[in-house]
Amino acid sequence: MAKKKKKVDQKTIKPGNDIVASMAEDFRKKLLKLVEKGIKNLSIDLAGVEIVDSVGLGVLIAANNSLKNAEGKLTISNVSEDIYKLFRTLRVDQYFEVKPVE
Repeated sequence: MAKKKKKVDQKTIKPGNDIVASMAEDFRKKLLKLVEKGIKNLSIDLAGVEIVDSVGLGVLIAANNSLKNAEGKLTISNVSEDIYKLFRTLRVDQYFEVKPVE
């Protein structure tokens, strides 16, 4: 049986903690490096993330813009109910795919 080839232009990352101002700059740099390395389809798994503040939201939007410029796509998965409501209220779910916790 042939092994499935892993797509090198896809990546899933798990911040594991809240996406807030105190960690935003490091997280932004990490996402930018992935785009620069050729990642086209980035998925951010928010399992364990309880808070996304305005700075963190800005990082996600900037990552989406960078991926779009590279003809890529951002998906945010395992989004808690509260964060999902925030994304829907702010209508950011119109810019990138947001998947609630399954």
